[in-house]
Amino acid sequence: MRILRAADRVATPWKNGGGVTREVAAWPPGAGLDAFDWRVSLADVAADGPFSTFPGVDRILTVIAGDGLVLEIDGQGVRLEPRAPLAFPGKAAVAARLPAGPVRDLNVMVRRGAWTATVQPWRGGRIVATDGPVLVVLLEDAEDFAALDGVFIDVGETATLDIPAEARALTVTLRPTSPIPG
Repeated sequence: MRILRAADRVATPWKNGGGVTREVAAWPPGAGLDAFDWRVSLADVAADGPFSTFPGVDRILTVIAGDGLVLEIDGQGVRLEPRAPLAFPGKAAVAARLPAGPVRDLNVMVRRGAWTATVQPWRGGRIVATDGPVLVVLLEDAEDFAALDGVFIDVGETATLDIPAEARALTVTLRPTSPIPG
């Protein structure tokens, strides 16, 4: 188990140059935007605009702060409510509109055919990473954690987190489409 502190993250420019993102975790470590197998990041969205495209990638976007946003995905409008994950293909033409002001989002991207992911509200207690790694992202301060800190539980590990079950957090479960050797 590793603690991934929000204070240690470095802002990097979006692929389309329209803002910045902060990587929470990625595999393999240090992989660029064209070479990751999976990537979890946070972004502050302050203005309407297009998303970067990522052919061969599946995405899950979750608004974690703010009043939601409206996405136009390949011409179809979708209202994204806070803490309601939305999956869509990375190759899609996506534009965001902020009807109620800025938002912060959690963005999960996986290489199609190699990995799958799910994003769910924190359920509290014990976590067993059997099929792939699990990342818990805190949405508020809790115990020894600051808001946006992450806890990474690698495959084969079991962890019981000392975080109240009522704490607002999300779990990101990552699964390879082929078994992990070892």
